Amino acid sequence: MRFAYASLAFALAVSGKVYLKDTFDDMSKWTKSNVAKFDGEWKLSAGDWYGDAEKDQGIMTTQDAKFYALTANFDETFDNTDKDLVIQFSVKHAQKIDCGGGYVKLFPAGFDGSALDEETKEKYAIMFGPDICGFSTKKIHVIFTYKGKQHFINKDIKCEDDQLTHVYTLVVKPDNTYKIKIDGEEKASGDLKEDWDFLAPKEIKDPDQSKPSDWVDEEMMDDPEDKKPEGWDDIEAQIVDPEAEKPEDWDDEADGEYEPPMIDNPEYKGEWKPKRIKNPDYKGPWVHPLIPNPEFEDDDTTYNYKDLGAIAFDLWQVKSGTIFDNLIITDSEEEADAFRKETFDVMKDAEKKMFDEAEKARQEKEEADRKAAEEAAKEEEEEEEEEEEDMDEDKGHDEL
Repeated sequence: MRFAYASLAFALAVSGKVYLKDTFDDMSKWTKSNVAKFDGEWKLSAGDWYGDAEKDQGIMTTQDAKFYALTANFDETFDNTDKDLVIQFSVKHAQKIDCGGGYVKLFPAGFDGSALDEETKEKYAIMFGPDICGFSTKKIHVIFTYKGKQHFINKDIKCEDDQLTHVYTLVVKPDNTYKIKIDGEEKASGDLKEDWDFLAPKEIKDPDQSKPSDWVDEEMMDDPEDKKPEGWDDIEAQIVDPEAEKPEDWDDEADGEYEPPMIDNPEYKGEWKPKRIKNPDYKGPWVHPLIPNPEFEDDDTTYNYKDLGAIAFDLWQVKSGTIFDNLIITDSEEEADAFRKETFDVMKDAEKKMFDEAEKARQEKEEADRKAAEEAAKEEEEEEEEEEEDMDEDKGHDEL
């Protein structure tokens, strides 16, 4: 089995329970949707750059402009009551993705992945992972289904958009806090109730209160004692250019009556406006009084999912080539951290080195191809010029 080199001592130090773990030695745990729309094909691959060709093998999307659907069941139903819920997996957009998802969805136990379709794919409990489309969308989705409604996070968390492997981790804790990490580094955290609109607001604007009609919320006012200077409006914005002269060759009959050009008047001061002074009646901005919301009901179980049992990749990709690997569902953040360290951390530097070498070779080839194309175009142009010269010589001989 891959990554068997992890030390026993380190493994014993981690005591969390694992509900699903896959390093994708094969695809035996996964079921493809039988629905025709989701016909994107997968294959096992480490891609063109990796730390180790065998250990970095994952599942890769292989067809452009396709919908993909692949589901795996947990080893047992996961009830996260009073437990951490941790979702972690790696994503490598080796194709330099322009538009497509890289997220997973968790479903209740008993979900039939072979029948995943447009309706059932929306029955998920949690959706988590990166999504990229153009320059505007490069974010991490974190969507929870709560009381039958999908709730999006109120933060914008940027995902990675390069062509290397990155590990995405979501930790949901029983104290209703959460944490999002990329490659083991925390990118966002907070309170579930504050960063998702699960609950009605605790307070609402008092419907019986409104801003008083005599409330003055303008801090500044026109100075009533400031008067417009006499003759202000008599100054024109433009005047005849005093230096303009009628051209000597101007013909009034042919050209019409000569009109000298206009120029901006240096004496013009614009529209007159009175000075502004502080308003003595200013009371400040009016703040609508708040009252307790009668519809607010607190819930300390927003974190809780009692019957999680399946995970799915439900994706649309314009350009294929994304590789997913090293997935784990567990109730221990330490367990997930240990798995990341023994998989991603020990391979990332070697993958980066191989990628840099591949990029260098690609750029050198592109430069060589460019120069070859320029040389070929230059030779073709010279040949055409020689042919034209020969034709001109032949034409000259014929005329003689």
